[in-house]
Amino acid sequence: MFTIKQIIVGFISLIGLAILILFLVTGWYTVDESEQAALVTFGEVDETITEPGLKFKLPWPVQKAEILPGSTNTTNVGYTTSEDGEVSEYNDEAKMITGDENILFVDLVVQWRITNPEQYLYNASQPEDILYQASSASLRGVIGNSEVDDVLTDQRAEIEGTVLESLTELVGRYNIGITVLDVKLQNVELPTEEVRQAFTAVTDAREERQTKINKANRYRNQEVNEAEGEEDAIISRAEGESAERIEEARGETSRFNALYEEYINEPDVTRQRLVLETLEDVLPNAELYIIDSQQETVNYLPIRPLNQENGQPSVAPEDIEPEDVPEGGSNSNDR
Repeated sequence: MFTIKQIIVGFISLIGLAILILFLVTGWYTVDESEQAALVTFGEVDETITEPGLKFKLPWPVQKAEILPGSTNTTNVGYTTSEDGEVSEYNDEAKMITGDENILFVDLVVQWRITNPEQYLYNASQPEDILYQASSASLRGVIGNSEVDDVLTDQRAEIEGTVLESLTELVGRYNIGITVLDVKLQNVELPTEEVRQAFTAVTDAREERQTKINKANRYRNQEVNEAEGEEDAIISRAEGESAERIEEARGETSRFNALYEEYINEPDVTRQRLVLETLEDVLPNAELYIIDSQQETVNYLPIRPLNQENGQPSVAPEDIEPEDVPEGGSNSNDR
């Protein structure tokens, strides 16, 4: 027979053994480098463990560790993939209507990460499904406000940015502990082959148009550069001529001032000199004659400049007749 004391001691030992077994079984856990753990005490998250390694906790049911992925996760919208990562099939989520009432097959890849384990575990029963539905809704909303040409050509980056902004707002409103990192459009296709060919022709024409525009812009830039260079050359020549004329005007001014000073000192001589110089300038090829106005008949002697080539006078002595020489010599005032 067991005594009451033995029964109590045995019961306590049994409880201690059970606690020891629970600790050995549930008192430790391991966190990998690509994982994170939420330490839950009586249903409330006390701590988030992000450092990898072997960790210890109070045994169940006091504490438990929820192991969650800590790396970047991927959600596919509009298609499913096989084990080797290839696209296996498209689903109805990929079929969308654009703003100009065209049908497209559009699929999306969403990259996300768990940033609040408590919200992820307790704010929603299926947070990944909520993320999928929010991604599909954001993508459809953006495609429905875009034209088919923009989606298929050069507006994909802007569409991805708009989808990311809309999806981030929705996920933040739902408080499911997920942060969306990036979204990428994968395949954007037209429904039939005929439509694809027609759109390809349009795309080729648009590219050819852009090529011609680029060539025209290059030609315009070349012509503008040449015109600007010619303009600079004309301006430089004009500035040079302006400086030359200014210097000539200054020289003429200095000459006039010097002449005026001489005129002040000797006005008669200066006046006669100016008359002679003016005659030489006005009549550079004029012939000079010496005449005697006192004779009844006009007797004159032509005076021509010396021949510059042989140093001889233009009028030979034998060409002058005696009666042509005025009596009494020449008079310089009758020139």
